[in-house]
Amino acid sequence: MSTSSREHAIDRLEDRLARLPLRERKKLRTRRTIQDHALRLFGEQGYDETTVEQIAAAAEISPSTFFRYFPTKEDVVVTDEYDPIMAEVMRGQPAGMPPIEALRATLREMLPLMYETDLDVVNVRLRLTAQVPALRARTFESLREGTHAMLTEVVGHRTGRGAGDPDVQTFTWAVLGVLQAAMYQWVDGRATTEELPEIVDRNLEFLGRGCPL
Repeated sequence: MSTSSREHAIDRLEDRLARLPLRERKKLRTRRTIQDHALRLFGEQGYDETTVEQIAAAAEISPSTFFRYFPTKEDVVVTDEYDPIMAEVMRGQPAGMPPIEALRATLREMLPLMYETDLDVVNVRLRLTAQVPALRARTFESLREGTHAMLTEVVGHRTGRGAGDPDVQTFTWAVLGVLQAAMYQWVDGRATTEELPEIVDRNLEFLGRGCPL
């Protein structure tokens, strides 16, 4: 993606962020603040050595407030604020667009911003997840409860099938597998000639073709 195209995508996403309800925007800002302090402390002290109380003190909140945003310490690593934004962007795609193409269009808007502003955060989160067994287990649960649930609702609505439709469920898990593959290809350095948004789009295009080998 060229610099001008990336900047245009970022501008469009910022516009969409501004249209989220005020309460949702405040929640996203608070969640990010807590996560930023947590990731900094994990880097300085280690994951196991850092307590929820220390994270709360650094973020100037109470431990009970921490748990309102993150049910467990693991969640502060595996959770991000993109699900409601992704849902809003995907709902805005043309009604007749196939789900896989609607998702590709959505991520072409979102990923340039994440790649430009959250590169270090993504790196830290992925490396922690690879190193800490409790985080690997919680990652699966978080995907099922968060991103998977959001995508099945949006895709089910777009296709008129409903979130509980077995085909919608299967499609969504396939998408999550493709996205995770792209992230690890990138963080492990196995795709050295492409930027993360390009890897994601290539992998989704491969999924859309039925993953021919």
